[in-house]
Amino acid sequence: MMAYILFTAFTGVAILLLVFYFRSCYLWDDVSYALAIIKLTIRKIKVLNRKPCYTILDCFLDNVAHQPDKKFIIFEESFYTYRQAEKESNKVARALSTHTSLTQGDTVALFMGNEPRFVWIWLALTKLGCTAALLNYNIRSTSLLHCFSCCEAKVLVASADLREAVEKVLPTLKQQGILVFILSEECNIDGVESLCDKIEQAGDQPLSPQLRASTTMKSPAVYIYTSGTTGLPKAAVITHAQMWRVASLQALVGVRSDDIIFVYLPLYHSSAFLMGLCGAIAEGITVVLRRKFSASNFWNDCRKYNVTIIQYIGEIMRYLCNTPKKDNDRDHKVRLALGNGFRADTWAEFLQRFGDICVRECYGATEGNTGFVNHTGKIGAVAKEHFLNKIMNPYALIKYDTAREEPVRDSRGFCIKIQKGETGLLLGKIRNTNPFHGYAKNKQQTEKKKLRDVFVKGDLYYNSGDLLKLDHEGFLYFQDRVGDTFRWKGENVATTEVADLLLMVDCVEEANVYGVKVPGHEGRIGMAAVKLKANMDFDSKATYQHVRNCLPSYARPRFIRIQDALAVTGTYKQMKLELVAEGFNPAVIRDPLFFLEEDKGYIPMTQEVFDSIAEGTTRL
Repeated sequence: MMAYILFTAFTGVAILLLVFYFRSCYLWDDVSYALAIIKLTIRKIKVLNRKPCYTILDCFLDNVAHQPDKKFIIFEESFYTYRQAEKESNKVARALSTHTSLTQGDTVALFMGNEPRFVWIWLALTKLGCTAALLNYNIRSTSLLHCFSCCEAKVLVASADLREAVEKVLPTLKQQGILVFILSEECNIDGVESLCDKIEQAGDQPLSPQLRASTTMKSPAVYIYTSGTTGLPKAAVITHAQMWRVASLQALVGVRSDDIIFVYLPLYHSSAFLMGLCGAIAEGITVVLRRKFSASNFWNDCRKYNVTIIQYIGEIMRYLCNTPKKDNDRDHKVRLALGNGFRADTWAEFLQRFGDICVRECYGATEGNTGFVNHTGKIGAVAKEHFLNKIMNPYALIKYDTAREEPVRDSRGFCIKIQKGETGLLLGKIRNTNPFHGYAKNKQQTEKKKLRDVFVKGDLYYNSGDLLKLDHEGFLYFQDRVGDTFRWKGENVATTEVADLLLMVDCVEEANVYGVKVPGHEGRIGMAAVKLKANMDFDSKATYQHVRNCLPSYARPRFIRIQDALAVTGTYKQMKLELVAEGFNPAVIRDPLFFLEEDKGYIPMTQEVFDSIAEGTTRL
């Protein structure tokens, strides 16, 4: 009798599952994802409740103890085991503690590109109980100095190839009492010390955990700079708990202990540092580190180092698809791609050309308190709504007025949730388990990212500044960014920062900076509408020299439009929507247009130049 009852129950469950399956072909994906979330949540609770505080550094030290001879970092023709990385970071920590007055809680700025020493220095600082501020090595002058004031760094460590950039701001650094080190054997610059010789002379014995005894999960682990929506770079506060949350993404998407991940995006980015490096430590796997991305060498590197996991941003995948086709395009061991910004057309082309690679598209902001993973692999989507995700990371999509640049509220003053098939502004609920830490020493910008009284009086949400579309199957698609930021070449560009720099050019009286779409490219490229000073012509040479000296290549306006007057709203806010819609087509725009041609400067924009860009023959 009991067997009959069990058989009947089992059959009923099986039929029920089949019904659900035919109603939704993503059932098994949803079930697997639910199990992964549950497993990860149990692990997260154990980690967060460990005493003393158990950080990513502690996880690294466990890897050193349990698999000391496993390769940790592979870089060019060299490799370093977990044990070797431990000793190298000990030497750095001892050198810094001997030659500085750093104490627990201090901040040290790292100004360097991808190389193993970046990892050793970060580990060393964590061992000393200090916080690393990861500077974008493209920034210069005003932005570079601003990044110090954000996080109140007491020490700067820079690579030798960035010596010139450091020298330009050295007088101010010396005035502020900041100790500057260059990664070289010797240095003859007054006010700058060499560091490599000091590291070489230091011992590699383990450091006492007491040096970081007061570290908690709420302590800042690193500062990662983000453009946010306006102004100069802001230092997003990444706590040790936040670091664990992002690093755990690898476990969520099925990374195995024998995997090898390829990290070629800059380590000052959250994607490479948190998802890539810290995620690798959390899973105890090997990292292949490259200085910079190279489309022509990408697959050869994957074959050479037996890479199984790659990280990406959308632009990277387009570059790969644009390389000449080869007979061995599918000859590799890559099984998983993890990243964000993958456009649907490029996604489909990538899979068709390079093989059946599991793509896990993600969504999230460096400073954000909510994020998604497309666990189904559906092309173009950033996620599929899942009940456990809503429980663990409560979020909402609300109606947003793009013209007025504000949420739509009902007669009671509350925001309105969108319906399926609509596009809305993404908000993440702020609570103890999903905090928003904001930006270091920038209370004003931190508060601007908070939205209050959203659905009930007194509730609090993080405003992502991103518009997402929810389709009728429950899939989420990234649509656009609101505010004054656009994304180009995988970098956020703050329009106000670029506009302020343009105003420093003698001939420019007003500047309105925005991003415009370019056929065949992800993101938006920089464009500026400017009003010239009375009785002055556009000085293309001076403008070019200024933006070249002050801005990284991805932030330089590639198109400049000269207008008699810049349109503003009734509250004197610059209007961008019409300018964005008109783009840079000289057939549409009657105003004088200029195009930034590399190494030549700003040249008149012609229909021929426009056609060349549209056809993809002119590289941007």
